[in-house]
Amino acid sequence: MDELQQQIIGKLHVKPEINPEEETRELIDFLKKYVGKYTFIKSFVLGISGGQDSTLLGKIAQLAVDELNEEGHDIKFYGVRLPYGEQRDEDDAKDAMDFISPSVETVINIKPAVDAGVQALSDSGYVLSDFVKGNEKARERMKVQYAIAAHTGGVVLGTDHAAEALTGFYTKYGDGAADLAPLTGLNKRQGREIMKYLGASAHLYEKIPTADLEDDKPLLSDEEALGVTYEHIDDFLEGKSVPDEAYDRIKTLYYQSQHKRDLPYNRYNLPV
Repeated sequence: MDELQQQIIGKLHVKPEINPEEETRELIDFLKKYVGKYTFIKSFVLGISGGQDSTLLGKIAQLAVDELNEEGHDIKFYGVRLPYGEQRDEDDAKDAMDFISPSVETVINIKPAVDAGVQALSDSGYVLSDFVKGNEKARERMKVQYAIAAHTGGVVLGTDHAAEALTGFYTKYGDGAADLAPLTGLNKRQGREIMKYLGASAHLYEKIPTADLEDDKPLLSDEEALGVTYEHIDDFLEGKSVPDEAYDRIKTLYYQSQHKRDLPYNRYNLPV
């Protein structure tokens, strides 16, 4: 393991291995501690896609809410489905909701809002590519979550974890925007371990990860988009050796996405 790999692992707080039971307890306690500190919080809000990350965090959030309410709080978890029209893997999203059993389940179709924004830009001469339109979808989803959080006196949860943080595989100010990021420090493999411990159906953590943001490339896998496998990303984050080609790709993705991990630059903090 070279110096760069060590630095990245340290910055992203990744453990070489986890105990799923202990990690679950730590995640729940983190959310409970936040509510204990900020007692005005009345809700957690999270978009549920049917993928591993949102299913995992949704379940953790509901477990925390259940414990908080048993202890005398009055707080709800809002699980929000945010399809763009008809969701291709809708069955997975429904199964995720059944597994989570959120306090409140909401479905909001973002297609009218996204299409209206894209059309307004087009009318002004800014014709968006399919890729950029995908970012518009991600940001619209986050906008909806913040609206619900504001309406219900709550905070928005984010699913960003170490494998995404390493590669920058999220939309800046879209799914990368949130008030709390409980999954920080976990890689994809460790998230699966916790899902198994929590008793999730295998298809919810074994399905091929996809952001599904591009109309022209429906259900494009994360690994195809990244150009590297999660197995190699997770190995890298756990301090293991990876093939040279995978290492070079991970390093490139890390440097290219540094701006996503930084607060907005100003005249005093611009990197040299």
